[in-house]
Amino acid sequence: MSADTAGGEYVAEFIDGPLEGDFERRALVGGESERRVGMVAAVDGLESLFWYDAVDERTVGDELRVRFRFDADDSDPVEFDEDDND
Repeated sequence: MSADTAGGEYVAEFIDGPLEGDFERRALVGGESERRVGMVAAVDGLESLFWYDAVDERTVGDELRVRFRFDADDSDPVEFDEDDND
């Protein structure tokens, strides 16, 4: 499945931050992957905006995959409480 046969899509991999480990299928823009994405997610019941920057891209099989790193400075602040995971 190339970008052409996949309908112009790629897979975004979030490698750190609040969305660490998440994957999302996204549309190519102008035939290219995005360099920066804003993601909205609920944390403790409140919606927060998280910014991620592309770090690298590679082809796995016939699929384009782009890894994104969390930009904490531009994102909404989030405090993670270790006790919430017990």
